[in-house]
Amino acid sequence: MAQASTADDPETRLALFDFAFENAPIGIALVDLGGRIIRGNAAFAKLLSLPIDKVLGTHFKDFTHPDDIEADLILFQQVLRGKRDGYTIEKRYLRPFGELVHVLIHVAAMRNADGEVVRFISQIEDITRHKEHERQLAERAAQLELALEAVRGGFWQMDILTGKFETSDRLAQFIGGPTAARLDLERYVNRVNVNDGAQADLTPLITGKLDQNVAEYRLETVQGERWMRCDRRLLRDSDGRPVKIVGMAIDFTEERRRIEMLEETARTDALTGLLNRRGLSIEFAALQSAAGVAVLALDIDGFKEVNDAHGHAMGDVVLKTTASRLTSSVRVQDLVARTGGDEFVVVIAGDQPAGEAAAKRILARMREPIAIANHIADVRVSIGGIWTPDKRDVSELLNEADALLYNAKAAGKDAVRFQSASSRDDREYPR
Repeated sequence: MAQASTADDPETRLALFDFAFENAPIGIALVDLGGRIIRGNAAFAKLLSLPIDKVLGTHFKDFTHPDDIEADLILFQQVLRGKRDGYTIEKRYLRPFGELVHVLIHVAAMRNADGEVVRFISQIEDITRHKEHERQLAERAAQLELALEAVRGGFWQMDILTGKFETSDRLAQFIGGPTAARLDLERYVNRVNVNDGAQADLTPLITGKLDQNVAEYRLETVQGERWMRCDRRLLRDSDGRPVKIVGMAIDFTEERRRIEMLEETARTDALTGLLNRRGLSIEFAALQSAAGVAVLALDIDGFKEVNDAHGHAMGDVVLKTTASRLTSSVRVQDLVARTGGDEFVVVIAGDQPAGEAAAKRILARMREPIAIANHIADVRVSIGGIWTPDKRDVSELLNEADALLYNAKAAGKDAVRFQSASSRDDREYPR
């Protein structure tokens, strides 16, 4: 009879569950049938900004926004009554001192061998930033609606059969000033930035290939060059032949600039100016390297002590100094990101020796003391590095690098654990 694998051993399974539970990057909580928290991990406690021992035994409604309690309780009771096996809900947590955290919660019933619900397991994601982005998008939509009402721009039309094009008085005055006459096609096109000519082209509409489209182009106006969004629509006769195109050109310069700023902000960390997690994913996808890539996951050793002793303002100095040292330790084509509180990621485009050399440089740079006010912060870094000859999904590589980072910390910190994804050959560079 074959011997059971180690993974089938109950104690092993329990140990694996405990490890995954405690080290999950999102909040996880076990809830009893009365709705009280019986276990939670560090990420869950961080969401609530409370020590985990202060959370245990409390009812989930104790830290739920009052307006969100009823919907959660209804779903909770439906699971207890056997009407559903679980549910997903967005709600808000109330932190001490009234701070709100938007969360997405996935709740699943845990049953015994008889199928009876014995407890619940909840996975909790912090979606505060996502909700903020939604708010910003809603604001931009409202701004666009106001712009449409104000009509900073105007209408034009083109008779396809005669080729006659004419702007409205309002659009002509927007372009040329209060006394400007209506523009024909030649004079209008001459106002369009030469680099945007393809966007302004009406051929697909004239030939009937499209019935409508939206073009964005720069237009020279009395106020200077402005970004215009032009909604163009084709009108046909009763036989379906194209006869006229009507367009509405609206100035959306400010909106475009805001969008560009938001897109840039969404890809960078506000404190350090480094890439954030989203920016890292985008830049990594575009990274080209025939020699492979090395992904370094870094944690600052001693950062908590700096915050505790000198406050968050001094902690921010350490974070910004770390960002500067990381950037100066690599090349311009390499990627540097801050992905969490004191968590950083560096991506080296090159072979394995290049990745190992970068890790050693970073380790050495971070051993240099950091001056903060009248004090010196003696912080270090622990690094987990993975090199692969073929670029793979960045999340997979980060998971492997994080595992090596954990090993470096467990070995005493201020060290590098580096591994090749192809050979699985561990290399350690201790203090």
